[in-house]
Amino acid sequence: MKHLWIVAILGLSACGTAYISPSVSERTDGAKVRVVPLTSESVLIANQSQYSPQDLPDAFFQSANTGSLRGSGALPEPALVSQTRPGQIETHLPPIPPNTPYEVGVGDVIVLATRQGASTVEELTGLLSAQNRRQGYTVQDDGAIAIPDVGRVQLSGLTIEEAEAEVFQRLIENQIDPSFSLEVSEFHSQRVAIGGAVNDPVIAPITLTPLYLNEAIALAGGVDAPDRDYVTIRLYRNGTLYQLPLSALAENRIRLLGGDSLFIDTDYELDQAQAYFEEQITLAEFRQNARIQSLNELNTAVALQRAALNEERNNFQARLSLDAIERDYVYIAGEARSQGRFALPFEQRATVADALYDEGGLAEDSGNPSEIYILRASPAPQDFGAVTAWHLDARDATNFLLATRMELRPNDVIFIAEQPITRWSRFIGQLGPTLIAAAVATTE
Repeated sequence: MKHLWIVAILGLSACGTAYISPSVSERTDGAKVRVVPLTSESVLIANQSQYSPQDLPDAFFQSANTGSLRGSGALPEPALVSQTRPGQIETHLPPIPPNTPYEVGVGDVIVLATRQGASTVEELTGLLSAQNRRQGYTVQDDGAIAIPDVGRVQLSGLTIEEAEAEVFQRLIENQIDPSFSLEVSEFHSQRVAIGGAVNDPVIAPITLTPLYLNEAIALAGGVDAPDRDYVTIRLYRNGTLYQLPLSALAENRIRLLGGDSLFIDTDYELDQAQAYFEEQITLAEFRQNARIQSLNELNTAVALQRAALNEERNNFQARLSLDAIERDYVYIAGEARSQGRFALPFEQRATVADALYDEGGLAEDSGNPSEIYILRASPAPQDFGAVTAWHLDARDATNFLLATRMELRPNDVIFIAEQPITRWSRFIGQLGPTLIAAAVATTE
């Protein structure tokens, strides 16, 4: 019977049916296999290989956001002003302007009066007719007047005396008898607007004679207010507001300047105040309704965008589940709880520990913790067939920390060898049926 066991074992070995256990070792047949112990230094070297994790689609980084709320658009200008019962009016007077002569400006009409009957009159074409018919020369928008046979003469910003000298010089240059006089027949360049509670709102010109505040109000027909105690005179000049009560007008003689605006505020009117508040309520309701509508539009736009993003994400996940998207994989072989492939994650790097324990880890009854290998082929074309086997000896549990630092690369293979007792058990498991068959054949 002893000879039968020996013959059976030899027979199995001879026919190639005996159990063959996979292992990792340096090759002697010319293949470049290098076994490197996994240490802190070798982990740093292994992690230096170039690798970029795959990116997720942009839909996973976008949020449903279409911007801010749409405005209600331009609102109509309020037709009424707020009515506030005035208290004591604070007097704020403008500074006293310097006394300067009148300066010619755009829009003024200049008349040149010449001597009648002189032979030189005919040389100054148009001047005689301008005097006879009181037709002058308007200062145009470039600040000049156009004199026939003389040309354009710049007068804007000059005093009457300076303007007369300028025209005189131009006549001399054109060899024309300079006997004339210059005057402003119409004043349009400097004006004062008077409005508010007056009988006849008007725009009054500033002439050679200074215009004072009380005179301007008189030109507008005087104040039209039932209660003069609540009347305030407001003067706008160069962007600054000045004011004084009507009762203080007689005490303050204020000279007006071109560009001034006068507004006469009236007393407090209950009807007008009520109409003003009703108008403000209507405008507030309009803004509120516009904001609600804009918010509804924004919510709808956000919902549509969110639905589109979710659809794109779901499509990606469906293609991912159907294996229709190219992925980077690592393969787990040997004595692991679950052999298979481990997909490298998007947007980040995975370690040996991630792959190993995501699939259940080592098979405790058969895996050999002293022989865990990470097999990596060389990416260089000239090293085709070269393999580096990073050896992790996990008999010392502290070495598992190296597995948490060792980064994986696409197509790496994590191999776990079997324990010696497992190898022998599997050998016996294959040998048993053969021995039984041989024994049966012998008894026959």
